[in-house]
Amino acid sequence: MSALGHYLEEDGVASVAISLIRPQTENTKPPRALWVPFELGRPFGPPSDAAFQKRILLSALRLLEQDEGPLVIEDFPDDDPRARPDPAWHPPLDPAGADGPADALAARLEAEIAALQPAHDRWRTQHGYSTVGLSGFSMHECGRYVAGWLRREAPSSPREGYSAPLLLRFAVDDLKAYYLEAAGAGGARPSSRQLGDWFWNETAAGACLYALREMYQNSDDDRLKLISGNFMVPGARQQRGA
Repeated sequence: MSALGHYLEEDGVASVAISLIRPQTENTKPPRALWVPFELGRPFGPPSDAAFQKRILLSALRLLEQDEGPLVIEDFPDDDPRARPDPAWHPPLDPAGADGPADALAARLEAEIAALQPAHDRWRTQHGYSTVGLSGFSMHECGRYVAGWLRREAPSSPREGYSAPLLLRFAVDDLKAYYLEAAGAGGARPSSRQLGDWFWNETAAGACLYALREMYQNSDDDRLKLISGNFMVPGARQQRGA
């Protein structure tokens, strides 16, 4: 995006970037950038907070009024208000534990998905939508498909035009969305850190994804190796308990 900004400016179009990684912005030197102290993937801060997001957008646009340059980087002064943990939030399930053989983990995953259904139903009622659905599976089918890989059954893809490893990736994405939506149901507003700590450290699903990454990141199947190594567990969570 920094390089694109320079191309735009050469054609007379002023540009400004939103930066999430300040050292990278300092190295790539866009014409103008507003650095924001938010987690990756949230350049405008918390979801569903239009007033806060408007402040960020206006701060970025005001950089267009500056005559300094050729490199202008300013820091947004406020942290994400949703980054603070909500003491009123409680996980929708008791900790599942991460130990045990793959078969036991797979069974706990399938039971956990069923136990979360009422909480996820509440989410859908509250918000009127769900981001679950990429795989085309019901959540019961999704759990069964992921559990099959955990049991080293290497299930085939039931969807024409989609390889089995790609469908595994889609099922994993649906699994994450289902859990995080279920955990967000109700009146509390948990931080993303609270949700992430719960999912990766206290659920059977999180334990399963760590196990799948360990099982298949050195697979002879290049697609499965790529997906398990890069798309199962985010980089910030690849150390257990991070």
